[in-house]
Amino acid sequence: MKISKRALAVPPSATMAVTVRAKQLKAQGVDIVSYGAGEPDFDTPEYIKEAVFAAIKDGKTGYTATPGIPELREAIADKLRKENNLDYDSSQVIVNVGAKHSVYETMQAILDDGDEVIMVAPYWVTYPEAIKLAGGKTVVVETKPENQYKLTAEELKAAITPKTVALLLNSPNNPGGFTYSRDELKAIADALVGTDIMVVSDEIYEKLVYDGTEFNSFASISADAFERTITINGFSKAYAMTGWRLGYTAGPKEIIAAMSRLQGHMTQNPVSFVQYAALAAFNDAGGEVEKMRVQFEKRAAHMAKRLDSIDGIDCPKPTGAFYCFPDVSSFYGKTIGGVEIKDSMDFAQTLLEQANVALVPGGPFGCDNNVRLSFACSMAEIDKGLDRIEKWLKS
Repeated sequence: MKISKRALAVPPSATMAVTVRAKQLKAQGVDIVSYGAGEPDFDTPEYIKEAVFAAIKDGKTGYTATPGIPELREAIADKLRKENNLDYDSSQVIVNVGAKHSVYETMQAILDDGDEVIMVAPYWVTYPEAIKLAGGKTVVVETKPENQYKLTAEELKAAITPKTVALLLNSPNNPGGFTYSRDELKAIADALVGTDIMVVSDEIYEKLVYDGTEFNSFASISADAFERTITINGFSKAYAMTGWRLGYTAGPKEIIAAMSRLQGHMTQNPVSFVQYAALAAFNDAGGEVEKMRVQFEKRAAHMAKRLDSIDGIDCPKPTGAFYCFPDVSSFYGKTIGGVEIKDSMDFAQTLLEQANVALVPGGPFGCDNNVRLSFACSMAEIDKGLDRIEKWLKS
């Protein structure tokens, strides 16, 4: 049976081995503490649920316009105008089937075979595969821990070649938990002046920032940045709507029109009644998003402090998203419980087998010295798992 070269070129998730094994152990009755979740542990707010029920009862179950219902596109444009200082017209907005779909469709719209996209390590594991499937090539910039793994203007300039088409930025970052300041973004924007390089700015975690950190959209930095930026966002993280699968993209009209043509043949429209729920999500009268953010902020500080206090672990405090990304490489080359730890995958697999704690290796994110722990879980679970990690490492 023939399988396409395109499909064969996409590897299975390198993190799935740990995830599958964790599920096997749970099914056997083993008490596993899991820090693998890439989604809020809160339920979708009730007012959003009520909106989707109302939409279904009102018969909002048919096809919609391919780029989304006009009311939602206008609401997104209005949100971007008021909250992000981005003056997009609704014709410059497309609603996608989750922000992952936004990334994939963007790459399909802007890349030809051999085009290069600059990625900043650590990066989300889906980015290189979306680029690869569009025929593009990744140019990975290895960032420095002392700069919180953030791209500098000098590093960007060194990575640019005649084939560079785009830079992919993610702030707040998954898996790093860091956030770019306005000055840092300005330095990157200034480095791109005079080029034709586009910026794909993934801002899905924008609502989840901590300790007074100010979120800035890359496109808001300057008129030049606005013209070259494709802004990606969605409802999954801020509104605890991961399973609802709704994201959106805003950018130059030509690119949004190209994405709409592609989407017409890929998915047609996002789920009709979910779009009406998203429309309601913006009317957060009860401050549900802020309530969730406050809890994540407390957990971020607590988990980072505890991790950093463990001998051999270096963990910067996250300023955004819901991940800690500690450096555990001081344990590489050592033997724990009879197993030699050579890399982040060994660390994750051995921790799971010997201490019943599941986390995500950093190698697939482009930073093999690190591991990712999600604090999208209760304080009790955070402490329970960290107690196990500390005891395991002392062994």
